[in-house]
Amino acid sequence: MFKSYFKIAFRNLWKNKAFSAINIFGLSIGIGTCLIILLFVQHELSYDRFNKKADRIVRVVFGGHVKGEQMKEANVFPPVAQALLNDYPEVQEATRICPGGAPQVTYNEKTFQENSFAYADASLFSVFTLPLLAGDPATALAAPNTMVITKAIAQKYFGNENPIGKILSFKSWNTAYKITGVIDKVPENSHFHFDMFAAMSSLPDAASNSWMTSNYYTYLVLPEGYDYKKLEAKLPKTVEKYMGPQIQQAMGLSLAQFRAGGNDVGIYLQPLTDIHLHSDFTNGLEPGGDIRYVYIFSAIALFMLLIACINFMNLSTATASTRAKEVGIRKVMGSLKGQLMGQFLMESVLLTAFALVLAVTFVLLALPVFNDLAGKNLNLQLSSHPWFLPGLLLLGLLTSLLAGSYPAFFLSSFKPIAVLKGKATSGKRSIGLRSSLVVFQFFVSITLMVGTGVVYNQLSFIQNKKLGYEKEQVMLLPDSWMLGDKAKALRTQLEQDPNVVSVSSSGYLPAGPSYNNNFFIYENDIAAQIKTIRYDVDDHYIPTLGMQLAAGRNFSKEFAGDSSGIIINETTARLLGWGSHALDKTLSHADNSGTKTTYHVIGIVKDFHFRSLHERIAPLVMTLGNYNSTLIIKTRAGDIAAFISSTQKKWEALGTGNAFSYAFLDERFNNTYRAEQTTGQLLGIFAGLTIFVACLGLFGLATFTARQRHKEIGIRKVLGASVAGIVSLLSRDFLKLVGIAFIIAAPIAWYIMDQWLQGFAYRINISWWTFILAAIAAGIITIATISFQAIKAAFANPADSLKTE
Repeated sequence: MFKSYFKIAFRNLWKNKAFSAINIFGLSIGIGTCLIILLFVQHELSYDRFNKKADRIVRVVFGGHVKGEQMKEANVFPPVAQALLNDYPEVQEATRICPGGAPQVTYNEKTFQENSFAYADASLFSVFTLPLLAGDPATALAAPNTMVITKAIAQKYFGNENPIGKILSFKSWNTAYKITGVIDKVPENSHFHFDMFAAMSSLPDAASNSWMTSNYYTYLVLPEGYDYKKLEAKLPKTVEKYMGPQIQQAMGLSLAQFRAGGNDVGIYLQPLTDIHLHSDFTNGLEPGGDIRYVYIFSAIALFMLLIACINFMNLSTATASTRAKEVGIRKVMGSLKGQLMGQFLMESVLLTAFALVLAVTFVLLALPVFNDLAGKNLNLQLSSHPWFLPGLLLLGLLTSLLAGSYPAFFLSSFKPIAVLKGKATSGKRSIGLRSSLVVFQFFVSITLMVGTGVVYNQLSFIQNKKLGYEKEQVMLLPDSWMLGDKAKALRTQLEQDPNVVSVSSSGYLPAGPSYNNNFFIYENDIAAQIKTIRYDVDDHYIPTLGMQLAAGRNFSKEFAGDSSGIIINETTARLLGWGSHALDKTLSHADNSGTKTTYHVIGIVKDFHFRSLHERIAPLVMTLGNYNSTLIIKTRAGDIAAFISSTQKKWEALGTGNAFSYAFLDERFNNTYRAEQTTGQLLGIFAGLTIFVACLGLFGLATFTARQRHKEIGIRKVLGASVAGIVSLLSRDFLKLVGIAFIIAAPIAWYIMDQWLQGFAYRINISWWTFILAAIAAGIITIATISFQAIKAAFANPADSLKTE
C-alpha cells in the first residue's frame, strides 16, 4: 500500500507541475529561512553554556543611584571576590578578570600589538571551562609575571617551538611575562574573548582594599541547585561592612545618611547565562546581544514556515474540485477515509521531501552571506550540531502534517454520490478558510514591512541627529601614549601639517571605546552631591571636536588658574539648579581618602551625546589635564589615504619601534549601532522573503481562479468587457483581503515597534505614512502578482473557453 501511495502521489505532483513547483519552491524558502534563523537563535542562546559549571556561575555587578542618576556597572571593586569567598560558605570558588588594554608585545625581532590582553586570577581555569593544551591549570597563573596564551598567539610568536617557558617582552610597560600555559581558544559563544591572560598578582592595584573604584569583573561558583537570590539577599550586609566605612571616610557621612539623601549603592548577582542576552549594564567586556531580537527572529521563522504551509493548504483546497471525481471513484471502489487521508498525506510528505533538499541547498548557499552580514560563524557541520539531522527530519514531518492535514481531511470528506453527480464544490467553508489564510499571510507581510520601515527610519534618525560634536574627518591615534615624551614631537609635527585643522590629546572620546569614571561633585553640602562623568581634556579638545559653549570660555594656557577650573555640560547645570547662571560657581569633590578639591566653573559646554542614543545625556564635567593618551586629529577634507601614509611616516620616524595604528571617530560611532543596523538589514531581507513566499501562494491562487472562471471571463468578453475590467474583476477580491489584513496589522505593528523604540532615549515618532506606504506596497504587490494571470485570461480567445458549451 505504501508503494501505491508513493506512486500515485508522484503522478499527481507531476501532473500538476505548476502548482507543485510553487509549493516546493515556497516550502524550500520557508524551511531554509527557518533553519538559518534556528541556527542563529540556537547560537545566541548557547552563550557561555559550554562551561561545565555554567548553571552555577554568577557575575557580581554594581548598581545604585545618586540624585536620580542610575549606575549599573558590570565590574566591581578589587576586594569583592575574596571578601565574598571569606564571608559566605556557599561561595565555593571566585575569580576576577581585568582588561589590560592593548599592549605591544615583542619576542626576538617580532613585535605585535595585542588587543585581547587581560589579567586573571589563578582560579580562572577552575571557574571557566578553558582546557589547557599545555601547562598546569592549578598553577599556570599563580606566580607574578606569568601568562597563558592561545594556540594562535603561540604560533604567531614561536612558530612550531614549544612556547612553555618562553618570555614575551612588554616594552611599553618595561616588563616581561613567562609563558606557563596554552589554551586552544576562548569559544566563540563566550561573553569575553582574550588571547592573553596574565597573572592577576602582576597587577599592583589588584591587591587594593578599595571599595570605591571598580574595574574587576568578578565571578562566583555556587553549589548545585542553589538559588543565587538567597546569597544576593545577604549582600547589603557586605556593603555595610566594607563599603560603609569607606563612604564615611570619603564623604564624611555614614551609609545610612547617604541613603537618607535619596541615594543608594549595592552589589548584585547576575547568572552567567544571562549576560549575553539579558544584560543592560555599562562597561561590559564585550557588546552583548538582545533577547528581543531572538524573539523577533523566532517569530519570523515561525511565520515563514506557516506562510509556506498556508500556500500548500490554499492550493490543495482550491484545486479540490479537480480531484473530486478521483475521491468519489475511490470511495465507491471501497477506499476508506483513513486510506484516502494517507494518500493525500503521502503527497504532502513527498512534496516536503523535495522542499527539504532544496532548503538545505539554499541554507548552504545563504549561510556565508548571512554570516558576513550578522558577524557570525554559523555552519551545518553535524559535529557542531548533532541535533540538526534529526531536527531537520522532525521539521519536515511537522511541516508535512501541518501543510497536508487539512487538505487531506477536506478532500477525503467528499461524499461519493454528490461527487459523481458533479455537485461537489469546494464550498463556502473552504473558500472562507482560504480567505482567512490569505489575510494571515498579508497580515504578517504588512507587519514586517512596517517594522522594517520603522527600524530604517530610526537608524536614519541616529545617523543624522545632531550629536553636539563633529564626528566626520576626525582621526584617532589610540596608541600615542606609547610614544612617551615623543608624543609631543608628533603632535607638533601634525599641528604644522596643512591637512590638519586642530589636534587634541585625551583618552575620553564621545564614541566607541573610551576612558570612563564616576565623579561625585557638590556645591556646599556633601550629602547633596551628584554623580557625573569626568573628562580630562586639554585646551584644544572642545574646538577639535567642534563642540559649542553655551556660556563662559574654554580652557586656556593664558590662565594659570585653569588647573582648578571646570567646564560642565548643560545637564549638570540644570541638575544643580543653576541653569545658565553657573559661571564662577564653586564645586567640590572628595576623593576616596576624603581629600577635598575645589573647582570654579569657567564654562558651560552645550550638551553632546557621549553615550549611545539608547541613554539620556548624563551630567558631565571637564577638567584640564595634559596626558599623552589618544591623539585626536581634525583633518581637512581631501586625500585621507595620503594623510594616513604621511602620519605613519612621521610616527615611524620617531624610532620607538611601536606599531602605528589609527581609527576614525565616525566609524566608532557607527559601530555603536552595529546591532541595530544588522537587525534592520536582516529584517528587510526576511521581510522580502516572507512577501515573496506569500506572493508565490497568491500567484498560484490567481492562476487557479483564472482557470476556474475562464467561462465567465469568456462570456464577459463576448458581452463587451474590457481587459482592464476583467483584471479589476479578478483583483478585487484579493485587494479586499489585503485591506482586512492591513486593518488587523496596523495596530499590532504599531505596538510592537513602539515597544522596540522604548529602548532608545532619543527616538522617532512612528509616522502614519509608514502604514500608508505599507498598505500601498501590499496593494501594488498583490496587483503585480495576480495581474499576469488576469491579463492572460483577459486576452484569451473567448471561443476557446465557450466551445465546450
